[in-house]
Amino acid sequence: MKSSRGQLDWSIGEVGERFGLETHVLRHWEAMGLLAPERDGAGRRRYGRDDVVRVATVVRSRAAGMSLPQIAVLLDADAPERHRVLEGHIADLDLRMEEMRRSRAMTEHALRCRAHDIATCPRFSAILEDLISGQAGTFPMPVPG
Repeated sequence: MKSSRGQLDWSIGEVGERFGLETHVLRHWEAMGLLAPERDGAGRRRYGRDDVVRVATVVRSRAAGMSLPQIAVLLDADAPERHRVLEGHIADLDLRMEEMRRSRAMTEHALRCRAHDIATCPRFSAILEDLISGQAGTFPMPVPG
């Protein structure tokens, strides 16, 4: 059977396997309104291409640190707060990328440093000075999967 929403016609298990997700995660996303797969005559979920694109959007957005409520706004073209939420996420990504740049510099220095206890190295400590002095502000912790 071909889906009316594209060339795919996958079961929930096939979608879960493709994306490395447990089926209960897909059911949860459906309960939150992120997904709305069609049902076959026996009531089983059937995922078409559009559904799979939505799953991929959720997966990629989660990997980028978006919460499920933020993703719901992303997927809702009529959401009045859509631009505000997306601009906020871009600002968060910029902060995360800067933090990753600093973390890379710290790790590269630690790799080359001759100090046995890296915390005693003055150059290593200088890399952390913004955090130590409070100038770095707060950095959000990654959102759990």
